Amino acid sequence: MAVLNIHERRIPGPPDQVGALIDGLSGEDDQLWPGRDWPRLRLDAGLAVGSSGGHGPIGYTVSGYAPGNWIRFEFTAPRGFNGFHEFSVHPADDGGAVLRHTLAMTTRGAARLTWPLAFRRLHDALLEDSLDRAERVCGSEPRTPANWSRYVRLLRLLRRTYPDTTSSIQAARCSSNPSPVPSSGPRAAEASPLNAREVSRPRAR
Repeated sequence: MAVLNIHERRIPGPPDQVGALIDGLSGEDDQLWPGRDWPRLRLDAGLAVGSSGGHGPIGYTVSGYAPGNWIRFEFTAPRGFNGFHEFSVHPADDGGAVLRHTLAMTTRGAARLTWPLAFRRLHDALLEDSLDRAERVCGSEPRTPANWSRYVRLLRLLRRTYPDTTSSIQAARCSSNPSPVPSSGPRAAEASPLNAREVSRPRAR
């Protein structure tokens, strides 16, 4: 199954301020990732290309990084996730910026069920929390703050049964899934050969 999932938010700060949030990912003062309420994003060598890690049961390696503009992570776990997710910053016409998160992948095996039934719901909730956080850091209160559904709350209770990939970051380095999509830059998803059967743009602003 091909998946293209996009979350984006108009942020009032200039692109360089918003881009700095990307540069802080996995750091001690990470202001973009909602690590208080979700598994922390951890990388064994920071934002350097080749650095391995992930969050919770989701494993990935850094496959591309343009400071202040874009970072891409190639999935290594769970089994059946073949593709990438990335953050990118795009200038807005009024001097602000659009912060975008793109997930593009194909799923196989059990992931054809676990993605739509569980991981997608958790992913969507986490990303909306992240974009709310970005807005607040840049001086604006979200018009409609994210609110977890009952289903997401149930999944959060059940997710404790999943292994935490980041508890053994080296394990992520030992396994890899080939990506079917290009990794040349923040607009690669737009030129992706994926014939996406699922396109999600929840709460785009």
